[in-house]
Amino acid sequence: MEKYMIPCLFKKTTGIDCVGCGFQRAVYMVFTGDFKDAFYMFPAVYTTLLFFSIVLLNFIDTKRNYHKLIVVSAIVNVLIMIISYIYKMYNLY
Repeated sequence: MEKYMIPCLFKKTTGIDCVGCGFQRAVYMVFTGDFKDAFYMFPAVYTTLLFFSIVLLNFIDTKRNYHKLIVVSAIVNVLIMIISYIYKMYNLY
């Protein structure tokens, strides 16, 4: 399964991890039950999956308005991604 994952174009061209690097592998780890390593691979994996679930729910359940929940979960997700990226880059180099 891992050989079919899409490579990161940013990392391939610059040699530097992008903000989303590790997301595919982390999702794969979540689905295989390796929850702790998925978090270490990409700390925002759970908030990203929650965000996508809320967006999907918004399309399925059209009677309710999920706009505020989508915005809040997106902001939380982006903050976690940025903080974890800064932490990774600071401790990597």
